[in-house]
Amino acid sequence: MSAPTPLSVVCALIERDGHVLMAQRPAHKHLGGKWEFPGGKVEPGETPETALHRELDEELGCTVEILRPLAPHTHAYATVTVQLIPFVVRLHSDSGTPQTHEHAALRWVPAGELTTLDLPEADLPIIADYLRHP
Repeated sequence: MSAPTPLSVVCALIERDGHVLMAQRPAHKHLGGKWEFPGGKVEPGETPETALHRELDEELGCTVEILRPLAPHTHAYATVTVQLIPFVVRLHSDSGTPQTHEHAALRWVPAGELTTLDLPEADLPIIADYLRHP
């Protein structure tokens, strides 16, 4: 039996003044209450970059500039395997302030304190890469 095809998910490390925007998952969703990088599923026919812009507009009502990609990481949870495709971004100069359209809360966290949050396991290698290559 072969391993399931991972679900492609983009995520954004939105930088501002040495901080990264983190979003808290709603209590009723998978991994509820955990802090994560905003983003979401890549739809059929979308590039990861297109998905990232769409998801951030839907989830936060903001627009971003992509600064650089980070290495993708695959993680198997009990019910789903995800391939996280991370991008380091900053808010576009004409972007609105990020809002909690789909999350319980938003918080700007100093980059060095990211690992102190209650995070999904899939985010840990992304944070390690990010902190190694600021």
